[in-house]
Amino acid sequence: MKSRKRKHDPVVGIDVSKDTLDAGVLPSGEEWTSGQSPEEISAMADRIAALKPALVVLEATGGLELPVVYALVERGVPVHRAEPRRARYFARAVGLLAKSDRIDKFGLARFGASGELAPQTFPAEGTRQLDALTTRRRQLVEAITAETNRLGATTDPEARASIERHLAWLRGELKALEAQIEACQAADPETCAKVERLCSVPGVGKVTAAVLLSALPELGTLDRWQAAGLSGTAPLNDDSGKRQGKRRTWGGRKDARCALYMAALVGTRFNPVLRDVYVRLLAEGKEKKVALTACMRKLVVILNAMLRDGTTWRPTAPAAA
Repeated sequence: MKSRKRKHDPVVGIDVSKDTLDAGVLPSGEEWTSGQSPEEISAMADRIAALKPALVVLEATGGLELPVVYALVERGVPVHRAEPRRARYFARAVGLLAKSDRIDKFGLARFGASGELAPQTFPAEGTRQLDALTTRRRQLVEAITAETNRLGATTDPEARASIERHLAWLRGELKALEAQIEACQAADPETCAKVERLCSVPGVGKVTAAVLLSALPELGTLDRWQAAGLSGTAPLNDDSGKRQGKRRTWGGRKDARCALYMAALVGTRFNPVLRDVYVRLLAEGKEKKVALTACMRKLVVILNAMLRDGTTWRPTAPAAA
């Protein structure tokens, strides 16, 4: 979905680093640098809001960008957090081959001015802690997986004992964090209602619901194609001339895709709608991973429709958005 930008509205690009925020404005060419303290971020957000920009574009940098994103969103400024790879491809396409803070911020502004980007939805203030907790949970799960793999490849008794102690600590942290996630859900009535609605679907648990709500804050406001695209479950064509290539899924939000994968995997056993889709596609000769991806897509479309319509699960839940 492209942004609807008026011709002369300014567009701001922000290059984010650990200590500084470098802003560049098009078409005026105005630029300035700010620190990352709360006071400096607030001042930068006020300055940008006064420009009434059509869009502010910055790259996803692992969380360093979130304070300024939230400050801008609170002031009603439209923001797009661009995938770094996509932003870099655009810069190269328009001839920006070198890389510096100044080139990056104006490259991001040009990306925003191209009309290819639309304002994004970010977690509301009441769900930002939930977003942080689900992110931390993902990190712990990844650490547990890494240590488990190391344990399988280690034969030294002392090294194995060290890994096992670390695994025990990590699992304890994961259990405590999941309790915090449930408490965070219960503390916000709106979030609690959404979680209960999502958890009415066989295969979707409280942690999965929390991840989906934080990774896809737009859930409930999308059409079926947008829901599939943002979750990375939409099949993309690979055709040229008479050649019809294999459809593949690509992109989307990784956390949402991983949560949908686990929910769909469980759903193929215990959810009658997903089980029927899975069995039918296997009978048609589809690969298991193709059938499972189709179940993921079916699931996110159903969840989106449920939040949109305010309904709970029923086996005949609407698949259309």
